[in-house]
Amino acid sequence: MTTTFQNLGLSEACLEQLENLGFSQPTQIQQQAIPTLLEGKDVVGQSQTGTGKTAAFSLPMLEMVDTRDKSVQALILTPTRELAQQVAEAVKDFAFERRLYILTVCGGQSIERQIRSLQKGVQVVVGTPGRVIDLLERGDLRLDQLRLAVLDEADEMLSMGFIDDVKKILRQSSKERQTACFSATMPREIRDLIKNFLNSPVTVTVEQPKAAPTRIDQSVYMVPRGWQKIMALQPILEIEEPESAIIFVRTKRTASELTNKLQEAGHSVDEYHGNLSQVQRERLVRRFREGKIRMIVATDIAARGLDVENLSHVINYDLPDNTETFIHRIGRTGRAGKTGTAIALVQPVDRRMLRQIERRLRQRLEVCKIPNRAQVEAKRIAKLQTRVKETLAGERMASFLPLVNELSAEYDPQAIAAAALQMVYDRDCPQWLKTDWDAPSGNVPKPVIKRKYNRNSGKDNYRNSKSVTRNGSQGKIMKSEVGISEQ
Repeated sequence: MTTTFQNLGLSEACLEQLENLGFSQPTQIQQQAIPTLLEGKDVVGQSQTGTGKTAAFSLPMLEMVDTRDKSVQALILTPTRELAQQVAEAVKDFAFERRLYILTVCGGQSIERQIRSLQKGVQVVVGTPGRVIDLLERGDLRLDQLRLAVLDEADEMLSMGFIDDVKKILRQSSKERQTACFSATMPREIRDLIKNFLNSPVTVTVEQPKAAPTRIDQSVYMVPRGWQKIMALQPILEIEEPESAIIFVRTKRTASELTNKLQEAGHSVDEYHGNLSQVQRERLVRRFREGKIRMIVATDIAARGLDVENLSHVINYDLPDNTETFIHRIGRTGRAGKTGTAIALVQPVDRRMLRQIERRLRQRLEVCKIPNRAQVEAKRIAKLQTRVKETLAGERMASFLPLVNELSAEYDPQAIAAAALQMVYDRDCPQWLKTDWDAPSGNVPKPVIKRKYNRNSGKDNYRNSKSVTRNGSQGKIMKSEVGISEQ
């Protein structure tokens, strides 16, 4: 029997709103979590991003809230301000009661404005642990009437160092509350939190979706020994020409450095990380969605909540520390039935992580060769040819015909055209392509350690080593010198 939203115990008003939004079939986690929460039980949900967990806790939460009561009745904690805003917007969409007031509280926004909203009265607060703690300590936020507390992406809050803040918040909330904890993974600290703060919770587990959807084309590029990854990324971008891409890196510093190098090469790109203010982040996301910039270089933490439709490429400039993060990254492309491309740059030290990723994906990833100079130049010339054809179809070309006629008296017309094309090609050619760069034809050999021996003959060394072995006090073992050479 097919389960529908009508079977989950939701009100008619809620069902009508879902129908208006185009929701027809509940996901697996929604089928399990919604009835359980409506029954008043605590819930532990283990599921990945994209399984519909926001609706799984938002819909029953909206049924619980009494709009006649202006006190805070529901609290949703998220690891980042972007995710808090995203969840708050989703709750507003699901809301079927106009008198419901929802407030987002997080850093980067005016705390005075948030305090004024709380003083007027709100029923639902969505926020990050840090700002919630600030408001609690000021006495402007009270949780003594709280009916439901939701911990969204609890493992991320743990990894970002918020777990103690979460515990402090729960201790200051109503003891009669329900609690729902959603987490992709269940490390020991999260299990301890569940044991101490949830009351006989019902565990809801969702089968992990297929890790490597067929709509995502995945490829791996092995970065040669001695190469910087930027040297591999630049020719790949020339060939791929992503319409829109997120390039994932580990650190803010790498994000800034890589963005500067790509901008110097003429790419439409900007950086997105934790050092940006909220206003800067919102402006950047808006420009990205409007197509004014084509690529964003982002850290994982900053990219939480960065939900962009029609993303053509995800590029793992740096591999993450775990396989689940890798899957979360590549899952940002190939959505809504569209195809996407996921690319990973892998250095020799990353091979172990690559094997772990392949085991998790249950497939071998295709290893591609870094495009060489001939391929890159052929691609650029093909683009130039397209531009020339478009120009020939235009009208402004006529303005330059007198110059061509004048030059034709001294030069061959084909030579004139070739010279003009060369000028355009050289003008647009990035600096890195003008260097001695080229992709190696094969694997660069691994450095081999060679030992430099003492001046004594091999026989003397053997005799001396035996002597030292028999009686360590007879002399000291000389440290061998180590040299590195390429074979």
